[in-house]
Amino acid sequence: MSSVIRVGTRASELARTQTGHVTDALGAAADAAGTPVELETVHVTTEGDTTRASLSQLGGTGVFVAALRDALLDGRIDVAVHSLKDLPTAPAPGLTIAAMPPRESPFDALVARDGLTLAGLPRGARVGTGSPRRRAQLLAARPDLDVVDIRGNVGTRVARALGPDADLDAVVLAAAGLARIGRSALVTEVLDPSVMLPAPGQGVLGVETRTGTAVPGLDALDHAPSRLAATAERALLARLEAGCAAPVGALASVSVSDTRMRIDLEVVVAALDGTRVLRHGASSSGPTIVAGSAYDVADAVESAASLGINLAEIVLEMGAADIAPLR
Repeated sequence: MSSVIRVGTRASELARTQTGHVTDALGAAADAAGTPVELETVHVTTEGDTTRASLSQLGGTGVFVAALRDALLDGRIDVAVHSLKDLPTAPAPGLTIAAMPPRESPFDALVARDGLTLAGLPRGARVGTGSPRRRAQLLAARPDLDVVDIRGNVGTRVARALGPDADLDAVVLAAAGLARIGRSALVTEVLDPSVMLPAPGQGVLGVETRTGTAVPGLDALDHAPSRLAATAERALLARLEAGCAAPVGALASVSVSDTRMRIDLEVVVAALDGTRVLRHGASSSGPTIVAGSAYDVADAVESAASLGINLAEIVLEMGAADIAPLR
């Protein structure tokens, strides 16, 4: 007899789609392990779903996840699926991010009228985003733009640029979100990281459980390179003491040679008006591995976290806190 696993999700189209991918993979993994489960999806409303205030006004950190975490802790759900970039970096007592499935594209995407690119937008073009990080980097690249604060689900934001009543020339969204709901064809440009570094953890899903709770098949969903990249990015953000609403972008990449693992990490801290930008990078060689074997993930995670902390220390010494509001 299969056990029932209740999977919590926000009710937006994107959140439901992301959760559907996770539940499908979880069911398949549990079946393959000989421990079939019955999966039930539970919709949970968060503060971020009920207010129209801007992300910067809300403080950003935790507004999309607190209600899901409460539901986990009080036993209404057994698993919660989050967009990792929405999760606070501080550990949540009693909860564990048990799996990070393979990362979707970490990059930001421009959705613009008439197929326009960022460089092709006319002077004074109105570009919508609810993210201070995106605002700062847009203005650094194109100080002539009129960046408009917007909120709403993916469809609502896209309609502001492409709908019959469009009042914007373009919007900036996560490429991962558009891909997951099958709307990548709307993208007119995937923004190069030299122009816009993504939010730490962007494109990664965090599957959270109560600490000590074993969920059949969940271990098989964890993707080590995605976890390592996200660990480096989030450790950097934590050391900066910056929330997900801070104008901070970070991107890590992981590569494994015959004998060595390497993580490359880049960070950007930008003034909200785009007039000052600090960008820096660092690399770390992880634990030595035996040719042809899997590396020790625990040691690699520690190496990734150290890289993020060390890079944060460097940019703090370079004056990051003087450039942008980090808290």
